[in-house]
Amino acid sequence: MFWHNFKYELITCFRVKDVLFWLMLFPIVLGLFFKAAFSGIYDKDFSNAAIKTAVVETTENENFSAVLDSLSSGDDALLKITRTDMESAQKKLENKSIDAIICVDGEISLQVRKNSTESTILERIVNQYTVNEKIISDTHKSDPSALAAVISQLTGNTDYTENIRLADKRTDIYDQYFYNLIAMVALFSSISGLHIAIQNQGNLSELGARKCISPTPKFISMAASLSGTYILGIICVVLCVSFVRFVLGISLGENLILTYFAAIVGSILGTNTGFFIGSLNRINETVKAGFSIAFSMLSCFFSGLMAGDMKGKIEATCPIINRLNPSALISDAIYNITVFGDTKSYWHCIITMTAEAAVFAVLGILMTRRRKNDSI
Repeated sequence: MFWHNFKYELITCFRVKDVLFWLMLFPIVLGLFFKAAFSGIYDKDFSNAAIKTAVVETTENENFSAVLDSLSSGDDALLKITRTDMESAQKKLENKSIDAIICVDGEISLQVRKNSTESTILERIVNQYTVNEKIISDTHKSDPSALAAVISQLTGNTDYTENIRLADKRTDIYDQYFYNLIAMVALFSSISGLHIAIQNQGNLSELGARKCISPTPKFISMAASLSGTYILGIICVVLCVSFVRFVLGISLGENLILTYFAAIVGSILGTNTGFFIGSLNRINETVKAGFSIAFSMLSCFFSGLMAGDMKGKIEATCPIINRLNPSALISDAIYNITVFGDTKSYWHCIITMTAEAAVFAVLGILMTRRRKNDSI
């Protein structure tokens, strides 16, 4: 009886148009859109070219001039400096032959052509020098004996970073969108999980009514139905990962098996989430379907599918969301194993997803088994 229900549910799921659209067609279209949108960025050669900067000095500042000379010397110079007057500098800025103007006129000011990475770097240089100069000046006035120690501390080369080896030698900041695309497909398995929950409720479907009076134990029926749905979700995420890796050409690291496994666990979590939503009492089918899609999309939004910096903002304000968000867990698992080769963080995400999937499955089964349909 188990295998009969299993085969029936698997075939039935493949006939549901909503499932085929959200789990197969939509990810392909979105993946192609991402590839087209980012292809120009992928193909563009980024070079560490020096920032073209005009320096206008109406007053003398030997210390700052020495800093600029240091930053503009050598083969890996950060700045390419042209010392000129303000009128010529403004013309160069308007003609886009320079990126910024640094004016030394008692105070140090910065004028940039546009907000960019280069402008951020220059702002950092100017602000850091201004702060250090004020600290030295204040120390000289308040406690001259401590001046040497303060200067030593400010000019010391303190290394706050650690060099780590990336597992994937080719990394791109836009790859995270494709990791989130895989997470989205996994969570869209909630649609099939929702379908299974509804098909086991006598007050929502004719099939559910027949199952309620069937001699087959309800637990066996639900287990067979969920197993068939798991297979469907696994097939879809495996196809999605393969499409991202081999058709779109997105790097997924050397250990592709673990990427497949993370997507599969995410798919099971998505199915169980939909099954739990479908098992909620006193909510009609349309509302449940809308809530299931909304949950999946909101989860993907928080993990950075629509806005790449969203996950970082959430990490800074409420990091617990990233620790529990299913989409963030799936994309983080893929990112950790693909980019860093960090198996510890990878398995932490897998364990968390497994725990969430178990909770949703148990709650869904308990709520479905305890429901009585007096109208049958």
